[in-house]
Amino acid sequence: MAGLSSLPIKKVFKRFVVLYVLSLGIAVIWPPYILSLIVAAPIILIGLEDLLQKKQAIRRNFPVLGRMRYILENYFREEIRQYFIEDNTNGTPISREYRSLVYQRAKNVRDTTPFGTQRNVYGDGYEWMPHSIYATPEEDIDHNPKIRIGGPDCSQPYKASLLNISAMSFGSLSQNAILALNKGAQKGGFAHNTGEGAITPYHEEGGGDLIWQIGTGYFGCRTPEGKFNPESFAQKAQKEQVKMIEIKLSQGAKPGHGGILPAAKNTPEIAAIREVPVGTAVLSPPSHSTFKTPEELMTWIAQLRELSGGKPIGFKICIGHPEEFEALVQAMKNTGIAPDFITVDGAEGGTGAAPVEFTNSLGMPLRDGLDFVNDTLKDYDLREQIKVIASGKIISAFHIARVLALGADLVYSGRAMMLSIGCIQARECNTNSCPVGVATQKPELYRGLDVADKTERVYNFHKNTIKAFVELLSAAGLQKPSDIQRKHILRRVSPTKISNYAELYDHN
Repeated sequence: MAGLSSLPIKKVFKRFVVLYVLSLGIAVIWPPYILSLIVAAPIILIGLEDLLQKKQAIRRNFPVLGRMRYILENYFREEIRQYFIEDNTNGTPISREYRSLVYQRAKNVRDTTPFGTQRNVYGDGYEWMPHSIYATPEEDIDHNPKIRIGGPDCSQPYKASLLNISAMSFGSLSQNAILALNKGAQKGGFAHNTGEGAITPYHEEGGGDLIWQIGTGYFGCRTPEGKFNPESFAQKAQKEQVKMIEIKLSQGAKPGHGGILPAAKNTPEIAAIREVPVGTAVLSPPSHSTFKTPEELMTWIAQLRELSGGKPIGFKICIGHPEEFEALVQAMKNTGIAPDFITVDGAEGGTGAAPVEFTNSLGMPLRDGLDFVNDTLKDYDLREQIKVIASGKIISAFHIARVLALGADLVYSGRAMMLSIGCIQARECNTNSCPVGVATQKPELYRGLDVADKTERVYNFHKNTIKAFVELLSAAGLQKPSDIQRKHILRRVSPTKISNYAELYDHN
């Protein structure tokens, strides 16, 4: 091949022609050869096309083989790596071990593991909980713990499940995915965050409790100019199904980054739901137009609480500049207005699409952010009245326990919930070609997602994960989620040293 590729294009072309004429001659003398010619002809034509094109040097120098490399790299690499190369613990973003755990719990089948852990328990970073020889009887633990959300100014507090569905908009997810998630939430008695794409008929049809997220585009409650519309907001926020309102300040996967809904994706249905002109590109700015200072944000929180009829109002944030969050907390003290909850999103959070630099190199990871938010609220004597929700790659019961130890009261899960309805981590979320119909708007793909079956799987995953969490509490000798403290999570920091979270996150 190397010798062939060093020849001038014209000579190579002539050789192909000569070979093809010889093949025809052989086919006349020996008719069965025509079958091989039928196979060979397309390959020869593909090779000629590769030789004559000028955009890709690898195809021009190595016709056919260069194209095969391109096809393998761009269309099959993820599948080959995921199915044949990665082991159970090193896959990313979600390892096979945890993907299998979600599938097993969602299908309500055996989720135990044989023959011992596959993790290196002596490696740096290994974490665990200490158990007690005086385990708490499971009958003494609430098997469906609820957390009351609502400060002194909230007249309609909400009792939320420990585990809820994270913000994922219709548009990013298909209508069948939204329906299955919401119906699962309704059956299991937990909440479903709408994402910033607004409340849709598919949320309402499902009947599950909603946390309505308001982003910078104010979708579902905006004026024609893209500003916040109080009347539209009040009409929707006062619906019985809406239990809380969450202002999105930033998200972990792409903090400080706006977005554009392309005109091609702005269908009549999505335009009506988001209250935008159909067929136009719609901007979600990086920041809000309703407020410019911490005090103005607190005033808006009070306005939203009044417009919603006294429902819990909070905000979602991925910590960036620590002093900016401290300024928010100081404004709470100065104005006497505080949110009912704060969602802390980590830089490890997922999204359908984000610039690589934002995904990999911007924003504070969840555990560090939780530690900072929790301690800051304590410093200002606000921690007792504000609940903290953790969001960012939470899949197992131990993940829940770990963030509760750092100050969270309850959690969101996004990718685990997607896995529960059939996501295979194909990582096609940004192409509209999700093969299992979860993250796509193509009817031919999302029709394959059976809503009734996936509703049961969402319900089962939640139920079985909460059950596993209760078993962890029992083994640790604890009775309720709030009993978990930083001393209850241990981490190996070197081959011969173990520290608990109280030591690792001690700032005094």
